[in-house]
Amino acid sequence: MQSNTLLNPPSDKSSSSRTKELPFTLGDVKAAIPAHCFEPSTGKSLAYFFLDIGIIAGLYAIAYSLDSWWFYPIFWLMQGTMFWALFVVGHDCGHGSFSKKKWLNNLIGHLSHAPILVPFHGWRISHRTHHANTGSLDNDESWYPVSESKYNQMPWYEKLGRFYLMLFAYPIYLFRRSPDRVGSHFMPGSPIFRPSEKWDVLTSSASLVLMVAFLGALTYQFGWLFLLKFYLVPYVIFVMWLDLVTFLHHTEADIPWYRGDDWYFLKGALSTIDRDYGFINSIHHDIGTHVAHHIFSTMPHYHLKEATEAIKPLLGDYYRKSTDPIWKSFIRSYWDCHFVSDTGSGVYYESPNTRRSADVKPLQ
Repeated sequence: MQSNTLLNPPSDKSSSSRTKELPFTLGDVKAAIPAHCFEPSTGKSLAYFFLDIGIIAGLYAIAYSLDSWWFYPIFWLMQGTMFWALFVVGHDCGHGSFSKKKWLNNLIGHLSHAPILVPFHGWRISHRTHHANTGSLDNDESWYPVSESKYNQMPWYEKLGRFYLMLFAYPIYLFRRSPDRVGSHFMPGSPIFRPSEKWDVLTSSASLVLMVAFLGALTYQFGWLFLLKFYLVPYVIFVMWLDLVTFLHHTEADIPWYRGDDWYFLKGALSTIDRDYGFINSIHHDIGTHVAHHIFSTMPHYHLKEATEAIKPLLGDYYRKSTDPIWKSFIRSYWDCHFVSDTGSGVYYESPNTRRSADVKPLQ
């Protein structure tokens, strides 16, 4: 894994109160990327959407036709993965990278997200906050660390939910937001939203009410076992994929977090890491190519790999990529990344059994 570790760091537990500035600007990074990488193709984007929908429909047809318990585990894994791929299409819509047409982004966003019980606008807006504050201990929206003192004060059940059952966290996040944040993705009066976004939020919430009503009608007609086999288990697999991938985007022992005025957009955007999901890369639309996405979130997913190759020489050691197997990366972050130091900026994840801040120091 490309790392920002220095050989002779100071022994002090936290880094300095202010870290060094980056040796390049956002304009420098943009200039290194071919101009066409920023241009979405509506036809290509729609092709990915319809491909995902077609595969999902085909899997349903096969599973319904076979109606065999030996096939259902295979179906659940495949369909849950395709639900996740469909979420990523809606993710592009939320960033405006699907098309230059706002109405089309909103339409496909709802068609991608409502079937998997994601409120498109509610999620889009909170995700916008995350991208605008990535790497900020003060203002990031999701998967941000707690301080060591906060960690030590947490009751066991809160630690259990946050650090050991995180792969099931997404539905709770939609209803209750992240820990120490107030709000719901379904209520227009939530502090997540501006007053002008009221009808967007209500529209997305209404789309989920319709989806739940549809699932209820199916359950009434065919029974709970039908719902379990054809929707609930794939939905749980989808949630696990979503939580796994987003957790691994921002949770790594050598990714720095910043406080106060030491943070700014580009520095925070670089506090993420690219990961290799093997053959899943193409299935979930290269969402693991995440550094370039955080710098330029309106770039279509099908240009991220080319853009990444273009900026790597400029970023140098500030670019992070892990080539470790995903299971290995997850286990390492699962055990080693629980909290950060109470003070300082450019601080790193630690756990009760590790003291990473004594071993690494930020380049920034």
